[in-house]
Amino acid sequence: MIRWTHLDTTTVPDDGGELRLMQRGAEFSIMSSGIELMNSRLSGSEKALATLACERLRDRPKSHLLIGGFGMGFTLRAALENLGPEARVTVAELVPAVIAWARGPMAHISGECLRDPRLTIREGDVGALIGSGQASYDAILLDVDNGPEGLSRKANDRLYDPAGLTAARRALRPGGVLAVWSSAPNAAFTQRLRRAGFAVEEVRVRATGGTRGARHVIWLATAPGG
Repeated sequence: MIRWTHLDTTTVPDDGGELRLMQRGAEFSIMSSGIELMNSRLSGSEKALATLACERLRDRPKSHLLIGGFGMGFTLRAALENLGPEARVTVAELVPAVIAWARGPMAHISGECLRDPRLTIREGDVGALIGSGQASYDAILLDVDNGPEGLSRKANDRLYDPAGLTAARRALRPGGVLAVWSSAPNAAFTQRLRRAGFAVEEVRVRATGGTRGARHVIWLATAPGG
């Protein structure tokens, strides 16, 4: 049996603890406090986060997407594959080492996405970009935790509380989409989205992208108007 090899450790800003990059053969894992945040074998739901949002933007050829959290780049790659040449994608990544890993040991996974001319990478908190946005984005995609609560760092809770959801609605253009990834359902979050004024669809998708394996949840919350 192939054992896991510890490749690197980095610190998450604002007392967010540590992230560890692990490798076992061709498989990579990003872990936080013993919890696996992402695995290179299980990319189906991360891709679906982008494809489901992009399906709702087909009538917006110049759409602007904000992606919170690079992860292993699966969401970004899927977004770029589903968007036209006039679209723009901004990725907010809080941890610089995550992008360094994507350019280094996981470069074969990232492919050419980091060189795409439609892409802008912003080092920092996605919450700051959301808070400063005024009808700036056609879609906001959040995959910074294992669900709508601050796992990787407690400060992320404010992305999912009523004030954070109101800020997201304000940052979206009319009819824009807030898409949130989660490893499990959360009925309270669904209600919170509705109270914030979103029309909410909750979609279950396979982690593997196939017909078997664990199911993850994606909330597609549409802002009024459009």
